Amino acid sequence: MDSAAIAAAKKKAAAEEKAKLPKPYNAEESAEAKIAELVKQAKAENKNIILQAGGNWCIWCLRFNNFVQTTPELKQVVDDNYLYYHLNYSPENKNAKVFAKYDNPGEKFGYPVFVVLDKNGKMIHTQDSAVLEEGKGYSTEKVKEFFLKWTTKS
Repeated sequence: MDSAAIAAAKKKAAAEEKAKLPKPYNAEESAEAKIAELVKQAKAENKNIILQAGGNWCIWCLRFNNFVQTTPELKQVVDDNYLYYHLNYSPENKNAKVFAKYDNPGEKFGYPVFVVLDKNGKMIHTQDSAVLEEGKGYSTEKVKEFFLKWTTKS
């Protein structure tokens, strides 16, 4: 097989994978309003907030979301300790004002990138997702360690 055929096959496989994965990002939602709502809820529930920045166009963003949702021990850590929000970045809605507030992490790290906010909405950590990868996916241990490190209890 020549390199063009290999590249075309890889592109087709990625498109098929992307089509099957849940699409958690909402380009039409007001991220500012949603985050303000989450901060109120976080105070009431004593939880931190994780913003998973990316978009439905990003295969690694979709993979991460699916990985957490389908890995019971990770889903449990998230559900017990965080409010989780998929912060959209796409051509239709770049959420420039919100991204600027958090130092434009996508420009530094690419997508997905994670911003951890304390229960008052203050940014306490930015996490590059590349260090959580393993093969064509993510490492359960590395992701769990990241999640546990930034809870209100840690």
